[in-house]
This record gives sequence, structure tokens and C-alpha cells, in this order.
Amino acid sequence: MTVRPIRIVGDPVLRTPCDPIRTITDGTRALVQDLLDTVDDEGRAGVAANQIGISLRAFSWNLGEEGGLGCILNPVIVELSEELQHDDEGCLSVPELFFPRTRSAYARCVGMDVEGQEIELAGEGLVARLIQHEVGHLDGVLYIDGLERSVKKRALRQIRETL
Repeated sequence: MTVRPIRIVGDPVLRTPCDPIRTITDGTRALVQDLLDTVDDEGRAGVAANQIGISLRAFSWNLGEEGGLGCILNPVIVELSEELQHDDEGCLSVPELFFPRTRSAYARCVGMDVEGQEIELAGEGLVARLIQHEVGHLDGVLYIDGLERSVKKRALRQIRETL
């Protein structure tokens, strides 16, 4: 079991768009296992590969009874609802800070599993927020980038003070 350390805001790997996974190798399988082990640590809902220093398009989730434990490779968001949800959001790469963030209330993404089979992750509420948050990571975007202007200003100040 390998729980990998989480990269923190300021690390350039978090701002670099991740490369697609072109072939599934033993290295890919090891990455998936590391992502699953890392997200299975207490208090974690999702971990993107770049959060553990690997610039490849993959993320894991741990949604308990609501959505189980899993990993998706090369996820692409294919549907977002026009209906919005407003809630506080946090990030392992911006530790212990939570800010109000607006997201689509429903999201659906498709990708593949570690066997190369197409899979889908979809849902409302926390599942929708997780999909948008983790795919954002893979695009080199942090959730704080989408905060309302006044909230973002406060967030950046708090990040500077705490890190």
C-alpha cells in the first residue's frame, strides 16, 4: 500500500495540463494502485495524478456508499447541467482552506479503467463537484481559479498567510 504525498499549491506540476495515457503498462497499473491507496486515506474524496506528482490524465475517487472507490483514465466531461450548485469546496493541494464555489449540479464524464474498458462516472451534488474539480486538476486548473473575484482575493491572501 502506497499513500503518496500530495503536492501543494505553488508546485508547477499542479499548473501543467496532464498528458493522456496512451497505453496501459505496468507503470499505469502502479499509478492506479497509488491513486486508489492515496484517495482511500481518511477525509479524501478525490486525487488527481498530478497531485501526487505524475502528469498523466487519471484521477481516483472515494465517495463511500454514494459512489464507491474507483479510478478513471483519460476522463472527459461530456455533460454538465445548466442548473448550478453553490457550496464550500476544498482541495488537498490547498490544505485546510474551504471557499464557496459554484459548479454545475450534474456532471458526467467518460474515460477508461485500468483494463482499457470504457467507464463512466456521473452524478449530482458531491459526485458532480468531484468530477469537475478533478478534471480541472488534470487541465492544470485549481478550484480557487474559478472563485468569485472577492472570494478569490480573500482565498489568495489566506493561502499566502498559511503556506
